Amino acid sequence: MFNSLTGTVTGKLPQKIFIDTHGIEWDITVPDSSSAAFAQVGQSCRVFTWLQHTDVLMNLFGFASDSDRSLFFDLLKVDGIGPKGAIKIMGSICASDLARILESGDLEALQKVPGVGKKTAAKMLLQLKGKLTLSEIDSSSATKADSPYADLVSALSEMGYERKSAEKTVSEIVSRMTKDGSFEGKTEAQKEEILFRTAIVELAR
Repeated sequence: MFNSLTGTVTGKLPQKIFIDTHGIEWDITVPDSSSAAFAQVGQSCRVFTWLQHTDVLMNLFGFASDSDRSLFFDLLKVDGIGPKGAIKIMGSICASDLARILESGDLEALQKVPGVGKKTAAKMLLQLKGKLTLSEIDSSSATKADSPYADLVSALSEMGYERKSAEKTVSEIVSRMTKDGSFEGKTEAQKEEILFRTAIVELAR
């Protein structure tokens, strides 16, 4: 029903973000760890969503990227983990770290995640190890969190572009421009400006 919402951020609370879309304000439950990935209050933001609809309630859950939402869906496959439990787990550890722990089969590390007990950790490994649908973790040095272009990727994401697409596009541009000499003699600020303008053009195609 809903794939995503794009609107103005009107408020942020623990596990909550409020988005105004032309006069309708949405109350969206989000993982605490994703808070920084969303735009600041007053700025435009895209939130990937999932609607929980039962006979007694309706809850809208939100995620900073489609891959985060995919991990949420994977967690729901585990017996005993509901939507709120999955949000709590994802709020205690970033999606990429959780994915790596699951794929490595590290039961001890998984049990240290708040909201995950010994039994739940065992069920998670049994159900999810080697079966995650999370988009592949980007290993490109050009877009890692500690790279000089991480802020640029975040800016593009806040403008509404899907984060993984932005990461891939920036990575490809960096590789291409490094090879063809476009960056030669440029300052870091100039490189970022060129990257930003080029990425917007390519992402808009």
